[in-house]
Amino acid sequence: MCFYSSNSKRALALAKRYGKKTNIIEMAQEILDEQYKITAFTHPDCAIITQNQNIEIAKWGLIPHWTKTEEEAQKIRKMTLNARSETVFDKSSFRAPILQKRCLIPATGFFEFHYADKAVIPYYIHLKNEDIFSFGGMCEIWHNPATNETLRTFSVLTTTANELCAKIHNGGKNPYRMPVIIDRENEEIWLDNTLNATDIAQFFQPFDADKMAAYPIAKDFLKRSPKDASIIENTEMAA
Repeated sequence: MCFYSSNSKRALALAKRYGKKTNIIEMAQEILDEQYKITAFTHPDCAIITQNQNIEIAKWGLIPHWTKTEEEAQKIRKMTLNARSETVFDKSSFRAPILQKRCLIPATGFFEFHYADKAVIPYYIHLKNEDIFSFGGMCEIWHNPATNETLRTFSVLTTTANELCAKIHNGGKNPYRMPVIIDRENEEIWLDNTLNATDIAQFFQPFDADKMAAYPIAKDFLKRSPKDASIIENTEMAA
């Protein structure tokens, strides 16, 4: 599953990549600064591209709009960091967002763990020819009745792993998964709010492994600062 991603590009680079202009770039420079490690379990603020064609800030872990209490929201968001594409149209938390509120989540890479004998080796996975690419996701807006706060939240869609990711992601409770990656040429189509379920499901195929690359990184990468560029250094090259 996709719980650790990387977005090592500044806000202005994101705006240029997606051709977007928004005052959120100025309001949230720190949030959209280099993040070599983004951990889903902390429900961080992330950049997303919404169907209204803006770069927005959203928290990782979707809270359905019908959630009634903050306690319920905290429980739900722990289970909605990722969404399995095979069941997304059947789940009450995702049924409306997948049809009406799809988004793109910019990334420069993501992390998975490989199990070899007794060793656990983290890998950094990225696209060969795209510095910034897009996970397929969906977002939602939730109003907290207790605080009167409005939150935008999101989930990353996952699918069956391609050959590269399956070789790496070979253990744990949910092996052989990878994030849904939207081809650059299809990003605008993914955001089209007229698509039906059949159209949307066409995007759930595993991404072409030949367009991706991966390498091992330091085992202590989770302990390092998100702004530490050494997180994504290739340990094979350093050996």
